[in-house]
Amino acid sequence: MATVQLDGIDKVYENGFHAIHDLDLEIADKEFLVLVGPSGCGKSTALRMIAGLETITGGTMKIGDRVVNEVEPKDRDIAMVFQNYALYPHMTVYDNIGFALKLAKVPKEEIDTRVRKAAAILELEENLERKPGQLSGGQRQRVAMGRAIVRQPAAFLMDEPLSNLDAKLRVQMRAEIAALQRELAVTTVYVTHDQIEAMTMGDRVAVLKDGYLQQVDTPQNLYDHPVNVFVAAFIGSPSMNLFEATVTLSDGAGTVQLGTHTLGLSPACLEKNPRLRDYDGRPIIVGIRPEDYEDAALAPEVPASQRITSKVTLLEALGSELMAHFHVDAPKIESGDPDAVEEKPGAGYSNAVGRFNPRSQARMGQEVEIAISTDNMHFFDADTRVTIED
Repeated sequence: MATVQLDGIDKVYENGFHAIHDLDLEIADKEFLVLVGPSGCGKSTALRMIAGLETITGGTMKIGDRVVNEVEPKDRDIAMVFQNYALYPHMTVYDNIGFALKLAKVPKEEIDTRVRKAAAILELEENLERKPGQLSGGQRQRVAMGRAIVRQPAAFLMDEPLSNLDAKLRVQMRAEIAALQRELAVTTVYVTHDQIEAMTMGDRVAVLKDGYLQQVDTPQNLYDHPVNVFVAAFIGSPSMNLFEATVTLSDGAGTVQLGTHTLGLSPACLEKNPRLRDYDGRPIIVGIRPEDYEDAALAPEVPASQRITSKVTLLEALGSELMAHFHVDAPKIESGDPDAVEEKPGAGYSNAVGRFNPRSQARMGQEVEIAISTDNMHFFDADTRVTIED
């Protein structure tokens, strides 16, 4: 087992494109770290530099105590699982799993022991004599995992290994991979563009944008304490609602102005955000998570000063929750995520989504009173887009 350390890593291609900027990351021994971000953010490039498949322009890369900047991929003691599985179609499952050991001239008896142990862990024992074409997508993914496991590497590197699977199988496989990593206790770096995957699998999650590390923390801390607008919107599904706003504070009380809506800020909100006093009367950005909206009929404890009325433009009934789309009379803030689909203003335009109790009687096309939990509001500097915090 080993730590993986990236110290001031840069990647500049021959055409001048700067893919990674001064990346500092330390992945602890046995840790499961997820690199996540939108398309083109540099996450796969970073992973490929750890693997040795991309050259490093600047900085120092260590695996364990060894600097590996100039070390060949085969000598780095890592195992990589690719998006397309990279299995040999003419070989059996047994031979695919054991192929790297055969190349390394490991004795046949040991190869057999390792392959059968990996097959048992991955529930592939009945498929050892089959070829990849006879397997399901999930089984092929397990074979790719088995090939990595038998090498007993210092670290696993996984590049979007679940992206070719259907939604239901992805949920199953991400749970299996996370459980397997805990069982094997191998340092793992996992790349995905799917923030739900990142949140459910990683011990820590590193968020990248345009080649810059935005924040690295536990999934819950990323969700509760994002450092800027981009992380706040990227982490969470549906995304955080972000609006232009103005805060007014006086005599220990405060309000936030969202267009024509004036919302009272709860004492808990003011206590949690003492630096808001520096923004009295100034434009800021306000963030509201979908779960902090509720049908006011089901939230009688929320005071009238923390409610708005809006017309519901779309309802998505998911059984355990009701996604209500509506319009807040305040300019929406774009998150900076290039993959985000932004709705164009027009008839029926909605710029907010709330996660309502499924027992809500809200109806599409009708006005509904909406309670807002200002306790959990997020506040960002309008110029820097950085979280306002002490």
